[in-house]
Amino acid sequence: MTSAQWRLLGHEIGACTACAELAVARQRVVVGEPPAAGTIRGGSGRPALALVGEAPGAAEDAAGRPFVGKAGQLLDQLLNDVALDRAQAAVLNVLKCRPPGNRTPRPAEVARCRPYLERQLAVLRPQLIVALGLTAVTWFLGRRTTLAGARGRVHEVTIDALAHRVLATYHPSAAIRFGPSGAPMAALRDDLALAATLVSP
Repeated sequence: MTSAQWRLLGHEIGACTACAELAVARQRVVVGEPPAAGTIRGGSGRPALALVGEAPGAAEDAAGRPFVGKAGQLLDQLLNDVALDRAQAAVLNVLKCRPPGNRTPRPAEVARCRPYLERQLAVLRPQLIVALGLTAVTWFLGRRTTLAGARGRVHEVTIDALAHRVLATYHPSAAIRFGPSGAPMAALRDDLALAATLVSP
């Protein structure tokens, strides 16, 4: 990955108005974040991990950065618990603009935004992708996929002729919604622990 490639793609995404409702309602396009400069080890130029969520929320729309609200704070904590450093990961979303009222992205919106995430992944070439939540999971694995059926193993997925390894899990917002003793929190912890064993240092 080169910073020039990422910057050019970011400018293109930031100018997108393909979804008129989203373009009018948004404060900022949340392009996503590559790993912090100097954090990629091993000489491959590829981040170990890409975290892919659903869409920006209110905090992300205001900041122009992914996963900075309560869900992002929980994600940071859980990554730290399993010795994964967010700064070394790419952090992305299926949709780059906040849906009004934080509604679920519509299929047409996901379809219009799909080429951007495809191109980001082609530039990044992460060792492992963690899909956070059902919208992200079905983006990779198909609309008939369930979280319960997809969790706990690595899926080999080909996107635009490139092979990717994908691990499916719950979105941090679901873990917050069901509370610290809920099944989504336990599953998210377990799945991030598994991710930590699957990526090279």
